[in-house]
Amino acid sequence: MRVGIPREVKTREGRVGLIPAAAAELVAHGHEVLVEKDAGRLSGYSDDDFRAVGVSIMDDADALYETAEVIVKVKEPQPEELTRLRADHILFSYLHLAAAPELLRALQDIGLTAVAFETVTGRAHLPLLAPMSDIAGRLAVQIGSNLLHHYQGGRGVLLGGLPAAERGRVVILGAGNAGSSSALVAAALGTQVTIFDRNREKLKAMRALGDNVTGLYPFADAIHQEVREADLLVGAVLITGARAPHLVDADMVRSMRPGSVIVDISVDQGGCVETTRPTSYEEPTFVWEDVLHFGVTNMPGAVPRSASQALSAAVVPYLLRLLAPNWERDQDLAAGVNVRGGKIVYPALRESA
Repeated sequence: MRVGIPREVKTREGRVGLIPAAAAELVAHGHEVLVEKDAGRLSGYSDDDFRAVGVSIMDDADALYETAEVIVKVKEPQPEELTRLRADHILFSYLHLAAAPELLRALQDIGLTAVAFETVTGRAHLPLLAPMSDIAGRLAVQIGSNLLHHYQGGRGVLLGGLPAAERGRVVILGAGNAGSSSALVAAALGTQVTIFDRNREKLKAMRALGDNVTGLYPFADAIHQEVREADLLVGAVLITGARAPHLVDADMVRSMRPGSVIVDISVDQGGCVETTRPTSYEEPTFVWEDVLHFGVTNMPGAVPRSASQALSAAVVPYLLRLLAPNWERDQDLAAGVNVRGGKIVYPALRESA
């Protein structure tokens, strides 16, 4: 089949759908791979790198979409890309449609088959979402620690503390891939970490990170108490394919100290903090009631080379299965189908539509 890798056009998005080594895997299996000119440049891969493994470079997006049968990209289609998609296309990408009803309707109107990375299943839980969740979780603490600097509008707290100075306090909602990665980085810095999750085994694993990590069940009163004292709040709640629930309401945010920071990784799915709204790397933060919010919807785009390598490693095995005859019978891929032929297929999307 003909696989097209367009250049990403979302604001400050530097990732590429497949790196050259991954494209080479497809070529070796007899597929034709088309990559838009300069699609890999921000990830550190030149057009010549792709040509060297048998990939054809397309001069522009129009030519690529017109020729390709399967479109593999990182982020959801932007308005300018929707006009290039056809009913006979298979779109394989992150979509997060529960928080994007207009995009959902547009994909229905086109009539294509949209398979979302974030709902594909496998032996590992959500294998195509996991690597980007890992990166986003790590970045949440790195970015949050920087935003706490006074010149950024933060409280002026050094998260790890130091002799004769208090440690910073990090509160994390969710101990999945993103939340556990946040806890790993925050614990290593020496901060006081509190992480909430319903799963005891996950909390046990978090507790093993060190004596500075506390795992708690997400009772509303406990969340409120911890959020009020947090220097950095990380939202990492995920309900597969559905909108994230608001575990922190506006009153809880008002109770936080001026200059505290919220990084809501769940923003792709609507956010688990009521006051969160989507932002981009052009204007990544906003202040609400003296609390600094970071709501960038493509956090891993800040480290495109690392992210593209990790994503390609996860995607290629599933993409090869998608390119095989009768792929619809593959249960893992079938679970990833969100929209097909104008109809909403994914159950959680049907419930919210």
